[in-house]
Amino acid sequence: MARVVVMGAGVSGHTAALYLRKRLSRDHEVLVVAPNANYNWIPSNIWVGVGTMETKDVVFPLAPIYKKKGITFVQAKATTIWPEGDAEAPATAGITGETGLAQGAIDVEHTSEGRAGEVERIRYDYLINATGPKLNFGATEGLGPDNGYTQSVCTPSHATKASAELDTLIAALKSRPATEEKAKVIVGVGHGTCTCEGAAFEYTFNVEQKLRNSGVRDKAEMIYLTNEAELGDFGVGGMKFEQNGFITSSQLWTESLFREREVHAITGAAVTRIEPGKVFYDQLDGSHNEIGYDFAMLLPPFTGSGFTAYDATGADITDTLFAPNGFLKVDADYTKKPYEEWSAKDWPRTYQNPTYGNVFAVGIAFAPPHQISKPRQTPDGVMVAPAPPRTGMPSGTMGKVVAHTIADMIMTGDTTPAHGVSMSEMAAACVASAGTGMRSGTAAAMTMSPVVPDWEKYPETGRNLKETKGQIGLSGHWVKRLLHTLFIYKAKARPGWTIIPE
Repeated sequence: MARVVVMGAGVSGHTAALYLRKRLSRDHEVLVVAPNANYNWIPSNIWVGVGTMETKDVVFPLAPIYKKKGITFVQAKATTIWPEGDAEAPATAGITGETGLAQGAIDVEHTSEGRAGEVERIRYDYLINATGPKLNFGATEGLGPDNGYTQSVCTPSHATKASAELDTLIAALKSRPATEEKAKVIVGVGHGTCTCEGAAFEYTFNVEQKLRNSGVRDKAEMIYLTNEAELGDFGVGGMKFEQNGFITSSQLWTESLFREREVHAITGAAVTRIEPGKVFYDQLDGSHNEIGYDFAMLLPPFTGSGFTAYDATGADITDTLFAPNGFLKVDADYTKKPYEEWSAKDWPRTYQNPTYGNVFAVGIAFAPPHQISKPRQTPDGVMVAPAPPRTGMPSGTMGKVVAHTIADMIMTGDTTPAHGVSMSEMAAACVASAGTGMRSGTAAAMTMSPVVPDWEKYPETGRNLKETKGQIGLSGHWVKRLLHTLFIYKAKARPGWTIIPE
């Protein structure tokens, strides 16, 4: 019998667990470790943040799904990895017949009621790190809803609080004389190395729509604060589209929406400090700026989950397993080299750790070799470098691919991954909400192929123009709303779930 442990139950981890259970016989165990009892469809948190949806619309309990499918669920937070086993069960004694690989272990701290704080060591034959990121609000002084002064939509509870704060502002604006200075509403990212600019983009325009529908849009100034060097970058270096025989850019395409909705964009910005009602930020031009706000939702940067790792003797090998940012090293080229030498070939295909062949990382949990967008810094050395997005379709695809790889390894005894997909090969679709309503909603629908530009294969644009497209309109909202329903259906593993693509 082989045991596969999946750390994390987000898009990547949950997908991997379901496919592993589908491929493997019940002689083998699939075990999921996650600190939260519920699955959260994170892309719809932005709707919770404006009150269009409630928490119950974006979460559901994991335990019933896993019980039905025969997946073991441990509600706990993983803290430590022992990839070589430990003194009690060292690697030399941990070879399993099916896998031919050393059995490792992880330490977890239980979070469920009745067991909270209890520590347990769980052994594995294969390990998938799919924990996603740590929300690093502490990277910027004053950032965040818990120990800071800004709102967030990263979790359902954060989004619910943001919605309440927005409602409070709207109520105040309704009684505010039109002659008074406009309220400042700031949405964006709260650090120079943030990712997920797409979520900030979505929330900006959903807030703008809510202000408009509430009759107070003329009393509020909307400001989008981003580390993107230009609008439409989205952390992927921007995109080129072919429309009506002409090639246009995502920058022009995005700027038109900002002009139409009268949203002022501040680009190339790194937020350095936040005080009550005031944001301080540096820009690429070397300027040091501050701006007041009445409502601010700023996303945090991401880091790894903060694991430590030890070999069988107890020596610390955290730096062997993890990159400095805390994400797990995989089959990528981590050689430090100039931006001009970065290549699509640097990106991983199998997501297998090069040192421990039974350890994998998927989704945000794997360490990218470098940014996709060009990294920049201010004259003072402050980094303004959007981190590469690894969410949505790419995350689900990675989870599926690694699940198939491990299932084949277990069934054949082969230690070489038989499946692979690189972000420099895979296509992805993104539907970014710009307001809700079956007749008044809008969304920016984008497809790109590949996610990471391949300048050798596509020297003019980095991507396949036939498969990289963008469109803004009502139909995009219908697609966005449909995807919400379909992906929650899929995540609940209901009949035919495998038919719905990642």
